[in-house]
Amino acid sequence: METVDQVRQAGVFSTVRRSVRMTAGQKRVWQTHWSELGRTQEELPPGELDLTEWFGREAPTVLEIGSGMGEATAQLAVAAPEVNHLAAEVYPAGLGQLMLWVEKYDLDNVRLLQGDALDFLRDHVAPGALAGVRIYFPDPWPKKRHHKRRLVSPPFVALVASRLQAGGTLHLATDWADYADRMLAVCEAEPSLRNQYDGWAPRPAWRPVTKFESRAQAEGREVRDLIYTKVTPTDW
Repeated sequence: METVDQVRQAGVFSTVRRSVRMTAGQKRVWQTHWSELGRTQEELPPGELDLTEWFGREAPTVLEIGSGMGEATAQLAVAAPEVNHLAAEVYPAGLGQLMLWVEKYDLDNVRLLQGDALDFLRDHVAPGALAGVRIYFPDPWPKKRHHKRRLVSPPFVALVASRLQAGGTLHLATDWADYADRMLAVCEAEPSLRNQYDGWAPRPAWRPVTKFESRAQAEGREVRDLIYTKVTPTDW
């Protein structure tokens, strides 16, 4: 049986590092706001991270894995000021853009992690620490020979579930049909997660429509959502 410690598969990362130059505005907010809002994986102290101390308050914390250019993260943070929003991304320009949104909307409930969320979850997040995990449009690795690189796998979902508090949610969305089917099969097999719906979830009105999703729809790819709740062993 695979364990949480074996979640790292060869070539599998929560997001893929891309070499993209930051704009002048992204560089500016990086210089002025990163020390307050962000941490790199290397900057984190060993052991479990004190999320209350990092955010400066005690509140439910939701982790978004692969926040991209941050537009959805910012809109969700504006809509739910009572929630701590933690965005994990390796792409510096995306984190810079998110900080521009944070600055524009004067948000104090957003923090940023530059690094791989798999390592972060395994090494720095305490069991039961998260109120939710969001994974919107992870890299589909469409070629069949690359499917093994896909993020959503049994050991990964087991790791995520272990970091969710009872009643916490795992929300997935993808526009690739075969990946959606795989996500459904993997999550259904995890005993500590319970599907909130009979299969696919209706698209939540509160999930922002990003440019990426609009493009997928324009190209004829159906977007599917899955929403699972963490249950206790007595509910299995």
